[in-house]
Amino acid sequence: MISATGALAWAIAAHNPAIANGGQPARIVDAKSLPFVRQTDERFQSYQIGFSHLTGGETWKSFDKLGGQPAKSVSDAREARAATDLTNRRLRNLTSALAPFYLRYSGTTANNVYFQDNDLPKLEQAPKGFKVVLTRKRWKEALDFAAAVNAKVVTSFTISTGVRDANHDWTPAMAAPWMAYTRSIGRSLYAAELYNEPNAPEYPELPKGYSVDQFGRDFAAFSTFMGKAAPTTRLAGPGNAMLGIPGVESIMKPTPEDYAQAQPRPKFGIFSYHFYPVLSQRCAPANSPQSITADKAFDPEFLARPERQLLKIRTLRDKYAPGAPIWLTETGGAACGGLQWQPTFLDMFRYLDTGARLAKNGLDAIFTHALISGNNGVIDEKTFDPNASYWGAVLWRRLMGTRILDAGPTEEGLHTYAHCLRGSRGGVALLALNMKDRAYAVAVKGQAQVYALTGPELQGKTVLLNGKELAVGKDDRLPAMKPKATSGKIDLAPFSVNFIALPQANNPACRR
Repeated sequence: MISATGALAWAIAAHNPAIANGGQPARIVDAKSLPFVRQTDERFQSYQIGFSHLTGGETWKSFDKLGGQPAKSVSDAREARAATDLTNRRLRNLTSALAPFYLRYSGTTANNVYFQDNDLPKLEQAPKGFKVVLTRKRWKEALDFAAAVNAKVVTSFTISTGVRDANHDWTPAMAAPWMAYTRSIGRSLYAAELYNEPNAPEYPELPKGYSVDQFGRDFAAFSTFMGKAAPTTRLAGPGNAMLGIPGVESIMKPTPEDYAQAQPRPKFGIFSYHFYPVLSQRCAPANSPQSITADKAFDPEFLARPERQLLKIRTLRDKYAPGAPIWLTETGGAACGGLQWQPTFLDMFRYLDTGARLAKNGLDAIFTHALISGNNGVIDEKTFDPNASYWGAVLWRRLMGTRILDAGPTEEGLHTYAHCLRGSRGGVALLALNMKDRAYAVAVKGQAQVYALTGPELQGKTVLLNGKELAVGKDDRLPAMKPKATSGKIDLAPFSVNFIALPQANNPACRR
């Protein structure tokens, strides 16, 4: 928990800008001279919807149902989930505000899907070799949802025993009718992975002893099939599951390099991977080295874990798939369903810091797990209300363009990032994360539009924009998210997320 003293200081500062500044010298940001770093994908900020939302299946139990203690096993940490209504007006309105983006339909459940290639009622039970059933109707609803919210679809395919031949090799037994139906209704996939997390299967999805070279043969068969069935779809891989826990990475075998070296050699059009910095409190005690407590949410080492992993992946991409985009196709606060405080304002700092760091260091798309979920989604799956990070995601989408600038080194407690301002020739957008219980100040030239996000409680879901609570209206539409106009010195309240738009910056790199 953040200390009571820190919370009190925050509350006082929010109502007294003079105290908020506290005499701290302002950090001067010359937005015009910030140098260009790189350009990322227009759909950089992307999302996953777990396949169990389409078919029904298993999801992570709420922390309340676990009594605040880690589960005894993975199965004990899960419970049944019904399929989600993707036609819901509120869900569509909230999701559209994040567009355009890539939408990944995948997850563990996708490895075992039986595609029911007819229009009959859904089978009550999946055939042998599969676990769940995906009907034509349900797949069309998923593709229609993506089209309605301006998302390009990414997915993975069935790899369980039901699609393997006598030699245990993968066949397109499910992928072929699935893709044929997709074409028949005028839809397509932007990208696809062979399957979800080849280094972390749940047996008996795969035969025991499944090898790296077996993956190579499977990916070759997959590539040949997709080259005929969907030649414009980009193939991504290897899609390894990675953890940032010190000492754990070395035992997560096979590694991404192992798969990249498989024979026959896979040709990845997109180099993809998954990453979680810690384990959720569902799977490890919060005070253990494998998880994390709330009072360490701003710990510099914890926040740096995604960046360290990306730098390793970038080296592998350069070696095995030079020029290919790097996609983090699944990530979040913690494996095993997310951090206990992930729906709250406290996690917005990690959410935005991770995206900004990785965009600057070479990532082309980041898929947050999940768009909708009980704990780790930016939208609550039961109420379709925004979780706290959703509001930060909306402002990122509106303000942070694809051209990334160098805002200089971060300092502990104050992380500052810069992009060209979306839709503004020469404009600059700053993201300043104040993770301390004291105020900072930045000084800028020209007119500024400030979007300051705070919260009455760090571990609460309420978010204030320039002191006014953000809430979805009765018509299921977002509120007006208006900035505060200012110039010169800008005070950053304690524990605040600040987007600062500088439309008159006249940065040369942003005039393109």
